[in-house]
Amino acid sequence: MPTTGEKPGKGTYTCTQCGETVILDDHSDTLPPCPRCEGTDYH
Repeated sequence: MPTTGEKPGKGTYTCTQCGETVILDDHSDTLPPCPRCEGTDYH
């Protein structure tokens, strides 16, 4: 389960708290806190 601050690679990540999705376009991108609820865990 990726968390904020990690670099899990390209893909779409869904916040485990509210379901908001974050899309990373590059392998060097870092997961931000959820833009909707500030959650830090994704799946």
